[in-house]
Amino acid sequence: MSTMLCNNYHLTDFLSLLSSRYIQLSLSVLLFGVGVATVTDLQLNAMGSVLSLLAIVTTCIAQIMTNTIQKKFKVSSTQLLYQSCPYQALTLFIVGPFLDGFLTNKNVFAFAYTPQVLFFIVLSCLISVSVNFSTFLVIGKTSPVTYQVLGHLKTCLVLAFGYVLLHDPFSWRNILGILIAVVGMGLYSYFCTREAPKPTEASPQVTQVKEGESDPLIADSLNAAENGAAAATDEPLKVPMWSSKYARA
Repeated sequence: MSTMLCNNYHLTDFLSLLSSRYIQLSLSVLLFGVGVATVTDLQLNAMGSVLSLLAIVTTCIAQIMTNTIQKKFKVSSTQLLYQSCPYQALTLFIVGPFLDGFLTNKNVFAFAYTPQVLFFIVLSCLISVSVNFSTFLVIGKTSPVTYQVLGHLKTCLVLAFGYVLLHDPFSWRNILGILIAVVGMGLYSYFCTREAPKPTEASPQVTQVKEGESDPLIADSLNAAENGAAAATDEPLKVPMWSSKYARA
């Protein structure tokens, strides 16, 4: 029997490992499709590589912490966004202008802000808040990996709508990359659904009152009545309504 349970245990681990391998394969297909659709000209330099690496590391840490904090402290996406956004906004307000000046050699405060520019700044801020809210909501309900898959879906939709509405230049390579990415998304959804644990039906629990586990007051009264001590006290006998042992004829 123990050998059979051990074999079943190893079989379960092996199937879960295969499922994770399938998920990794689907993510590889997705990334390959997005790369084919979006990467047109690849140029590498030291500054860009360092900034890209920092962006990847900080994004991964932020999204993993978002998912961990929501599940650990049982907070909603709105509560976490309300607590963290002021610190993020203050950090960007302090670091952003100096970083922009270092990278572009331009001062953001020296720009002539017109009403039209201010309107688009406010609009981009509102869109950014919406993106942050959707980010916290999706990560809290699913996982950071699923959020990245949705982000790649957004990239494919941006390319498609740019071609349809704005008549951006489009090639067969872009179409092929989008199709490959969509196939990868479908495979990821399928394997995640198959790997997810199925909810078990809760069996109805029948509560039974065992003998000797009744109310202590009731048990003491019954014992006193059996020993003939009820007549010596004026306290009324506490007998349960459902007891047929002391039911009157």
